[in-house]
Amino acid sequence: MTVDETTVTTGELDRVVLQHRIEQFLFTEAQLLDHWQWDRWLELFAEDILYWMPVRKNRLRRQRNQDEVPQGIEMAHFYDDFDSLRIRVNQMQSGTHWAEDPPSRCRHLITNVRVSPCAADSVRAGVAQEYDVWSNFLVYRNRLESETDVWAGERRDVLRVAGGEFKIAKRTILLDQNVVQSKNLSVLF
Repeated sequence: MTVDETTVTTGELDRVVLQHRIEQFLFTEAQLLDHWQWDRWLELFAEDILYWMPVRKNRLRRQRNQDEVPQGIEMAHFYDDFDSLRIRVNQMQSGTHWAEDPPSRCRHLITNVRVSPCAADSVRAGVAQEYDVWSNFLVYRNRLESETDVWAGERRDVLRVAGGEFKIAKRTILLDQNVVQSKNLSVLF
């Protein structure tokens, strides 16, 4: 039996639906950040979250095939767990966070979302289904009258299905710039 080119298999349809659901999850997350809804944003994370942004290094062409993410911690702009993310959110809401008073106006753009199930050997025993999700981002920030920052890069997430919803179990943020020229990194990615 041959499959007609216009026939969509159940597996293909399931992948399209999964892709759509994950994209909508990421777009909703971006909207929460853009509208300063940090408590709701924090609810998107698993309690065992690792949220980090390693410092990038310039590499020669012959080194391009090496993994961009260092094994172990070398240096990071931030390396947060759930408790330290909660502290960041509390600071943002306090009204006394000098780097965000007045609050920045931000726009988080998410593109090029790619999804694949986590490899069976990387999923911990007893943990629900997890997905590796890669996406590109552009974050624009305007602060005060003339301070403008633009960050671009890639996010590597592990999304876990918990209670029928996605939770971010791990996020690695790879900035395209290796020298951050912004006055601060008070924006959440």
